[in-house]
Amino acid sequence: MISLKTIRRKLSTFQIIIIGFAAAILIGSLLLMLPVSSKSGETTPFRDTLFTATSAVCVTGLVVKDTASHWSYFGQAIILLLIQTGGLGVVTVAASFAMLAGRKISILERTTMQNAISVSTSDGVVKMTLFIIRISLLIELAGALLMMPVFIPRFGAKGIWMSVFHSVSAFCNAGFDIMGSETGRFSSLTSFADNPLLVITVCLLIIVGGIGFLTWDDFTNHKFRFKKYRMQSKVVITVSLVLIIIPAVLFFFFDFRDLPVKERILKSLFQAVTPRTAGFNTADFSLMTGPGRMIIIILMLIGGSSGSTAGGIKTTTVGVLAGNAWSIVRNRKSAQLFGRRIDDSVVRNATGILILYLLLTGIGTLLISTIERLPVDTCLFETASALATVGLSLGITPSLSSASRAIIILLMFTGRVGGLTVIFATVSRKKPPLSQVPVEKITVG
Repeated sequence: MISLKTIRRKLSTFQIIIIGFAAAILIGSLLLMLPVSSKSGETTPFRDTLFTATSAVCVTGLVVKDTASHWSYFGQAIILLLIQTGGLGVVTVAASFAMLAGRKISILERTTMQNAISVSTSDGVVKMTLFIIRISLLIELAGALLMMPVFIPRFGAKGIWMSVFHSVSAFCNAGFDIMGSETGRFSSLTSFADNPLLVITVCLLIIVGGIGFLTWDDFTNHKFRFKKYRMQSKVVITVSLVLIIIPAVLFFFFDFRDLPVKERILKSLFQAVTPRTAGFNTADFSLMTGPGRMIIIILMLIGGSSGSTAGGIKTTTVGVLAGNAWSIVRNRKSAQLFGRRIDDSVVRNATGILILYLLLTGIGTLLISTIERLPVDTCLFETASALATVGLSLGITPSLSSASRAIIILLMFTGRVGGLTVIFATVSRKKPPLSQVPVEKITVG
């Protein structure tokens, strides 16, 4: 009889990560099927709970049942637990429980944790994991406390639960909200679009959750001494600032021109932050201009940073590709960023990720458009949102057929575990060839 330990030895770390996420989704789906999980006390169909659990664990935010009006407090608590598990990472959460129980972490588990939080070495990975858990809980608590003055006066004691739920959802870049029962179905945070405390708090939670754990570590150790940061942190901060400032300025001048200046600034800032990859919104995206929606799609696909709660191709991938393009312009042999050379294997990985995401987005868009007979641009928005684990929607997800929902589920899962994780999980056991085929030149461009 094959033991569990033997099976674990035969699995690669990437395969363990995928199985961990799949197991969390399945358990969450079964818990949400319980009658106590719904407000009506009835059993929710598995196809709906599977979609909801996948969206929660993959911190996406796309829903087929309004979170506030359909799920009970128990169901909402399950969703919040799934969001927290998916945001911090299934492996990270499991490892933290093992450490709290006093169990020693094996070499295989350390390697799995290393790949799960995207650090370059397993040295100090246990300490890093504890740091991630501790800081995450502190930030979520601070976010909840800042939201309470907004929610409690309006919703009473329920405002405490709403503050906690939205703080965790924002930090984990999930985009789930429980506003629907009070302000209309799927309204997200639109009724608070002119509230600076809530808007800025949610923006900060999204940004902090999406910049990556290594950037937190650099800030903790070096504060504002930017020169001492790792190259990765420098790239993350630089690219993130560019992707917030430029879209915010464009939205301010082209999409929200008819609003008062205060609300215009807040909406422009929020819509620049939330596509990477939080899923909250304070504006109706169906009313935005075509160029505005295209910017949102691009921001969704880029997403947050490596080793964070966010999805997408990641800011570091964009930074590496930009550095490689600049090296071609400057006629350099290799890509460079902040006075450091980038290894060719990293450039290859970045190119592979970009191609994979573009292919999956294109295929998913065409399939859903064909199945549902909907405009391609509408399906592109929904597909990009699912793959990049964003959760922003033009409102078509609840009405999708079972086939289209299955496509969205697969896209959300792939987006959360990561394209490279999926690739490495299928090929990591294959040994690289010892010989090389002959070189032949080919003209490109």
